[in-house]
Amino acid sequence: MGWAGVRMSVTGKAGARHALRKGTAGDHDRVDAAFSRFELNHREGYAAFLRAQARAFMPIEAALDRSDAIAQLPDWSRRRRSDALAADLAELGHPVEPDAASAGEGGSTFATIEDVLGAVYVLEGSRLGGQLLVRSVPAGLPRRFLDAGDASLWRTLVAAIDKMLITKEQIATATVAARAVFARFEKEALAVR
Repeated sequence: MGWAGVRMSVTGKAGARHALRKGTAGDHDRVDAAFSRFELNHREGYAAFLRAQARAFMPIEAALDRSDAIAQLPDWSRRRRSDALAADLAELGHPVEPDAASAGEGGSTFATIEDVLGAVYVLEGSRLGGQLLVRSVPAGLPRRFLDAGDASLWRTLVAAIDKMLITKEQIATATVAARAVFARFEKEALAVR
């Protein structure tokens, strides 16, 4: 997922982002361990990594679309990476699995802005990790998903988190959503061989 031991940095005053990071640290570590078993330095290992990513990432991103994430994060369309992930898998000869491909049809949503911010926090953290992981991928393999790095997206997200998550209850709700997203990634990483 792009974790590679990357800790989502907290700058400035301790705020909601710090609480979210602290509240999900164990989940982050478990996902990091689950995805660390994939060998990105060869084609099949990298394809397995991307398949596990797709099984979690695509349904979550689709749920964020259905939850109207763009209403809370005007740059949501720049944050989307499912198309890059699908293109990388197709180029490797591994089409997106039916469960991930049909993720946009029906399915769950994130009910509150807190839920949306918690979920996007995890997806954007994976983008940061991807910037490190891409170094392990051999030249000639597709890297659209991991290469989709834009540090400004992380900065604007954590600024939004600190601005919009004011109360302990809001932070707790965002943390529950983020933990659920981490759990989905862990489950899918362990399911893919």
